[in-house]
Amino acid sequence: MTGNVVSRRYAKALFTIGAAKGEAEQKAYGEQLSELAQSVQAAPEAIAFFKNPSFSAEEKKAVLNKMVEKASVDPMVRNFCDLLADKGRAEMLPAIASDYKVMMDVVSGVLTGEFVTVSDMSEERKAQIKARLEEQCGKKLELTFLADKAILGGIVLKIGDKVMDASLKAQLQILKENIKRGE
Repeated sequence: MTGNVVSRRYAKALFTIGAAKGEAEQKAYGEQLSELAQSVQAAPEAIAFFKNPSFSAEEKKAVLNKMVEKASVDPMVRNFCDLLADKGRAEMLPAIASDYKVMMDVVSGVLTGEFVTVSDMSEERKAQIKARLEEQCGKKLELTFLADKAILGGIVLKIGDKVMDASLKAQLQILKENIKRGE
């Protein structure tokens, strides 16, 4: 099993428990899980510690419990973290939080994506683009705007698992392939 399959299973388990308790609980679990994941990611040595097989499950559980205490999370999330430590999956907390967020976004009708251009845009322009894309797809969008000089010009839009590559780099690549084929 790959890590993403495992993290999705754990995320789905917590998501299902949250759904049974109500939408507010479900959202709270996601926020708390995200907060814990950010704590783990902020300290690369924490991920290395959780991955290290020379430390026992109890030692990992103790460290994770300290992080949980600082975050002051719901008892269900605390128990979930204990389960992760017991099963040797504590290092997967960031991936599980990410998968949980995806599930919450699906339920709430939010799409996440990236909008890549050659240079940075003004906040006003970003808002205009986001509003127009939300209008076209009929859903709320969480867009990350990036600047990448490697695309040479144009845009690359990634929403969910769909990619629209209207970059100059992609167009030149298509032209190169056509020339190779003699078209």
